[in-house]
Amino acid sequence: MAGSAPEAVLVGLGAIPGAWLRLKVVNHFQPMVPKKHWGTFLVNVVACFALGLVLALNETCTASTGIALLMGVGFFGSLSTFSTFAVELLNELRAGQLLTALVLAVASIGVGLLACAVGYGIGTHA
Repeated sequence: MAGSAPEAVLVGLGAIPGAWLRLKVVNHFQPMVPKKHWGTFLVNVVACFALGLVLALNETCTASTGIALLMGVGFFGSLSTFSTFAVELLNELRAGQLLTALVLAVASIGVGLLACAVGYGIGTHA
C-alpha cells in the first residue's frame, strides 16, 4: 500500500504545520542572531531529535505507520530543511566566511546526528 492516497494525505497534513513552524522559528530568530542560518540550524536539530524518536517508536509499536507518516515524514520532514542548510552554507562560502561555513557544517551534522541518536535512545526505552 506504499504511496496510497491515504498515506499521501497523512504526509500532507503533517507537512503543512511543519513548514509553517519552520518559517515562524527561522523568522523569529533572525533578528536575534547575526545570521539566519542559526534558526535553520535549530529547526534541523529539533527535527533530527524528533525523527530519531519517531524511528525508534515506529520500530517498537505495531500500529505506528500512520504516525510515522504524519509526524516523521510530514511534520518533522517539512520542519527540517537540508536544501536551505546547503544554500546558507554556500552563501557563507561565497561571502568568504570559511570559518563560519565550517562551524555551521560541522555543528549541523554533528549536533544533528547526536540529537537523532538521543531521540532514538529515548524512543527505544519508552
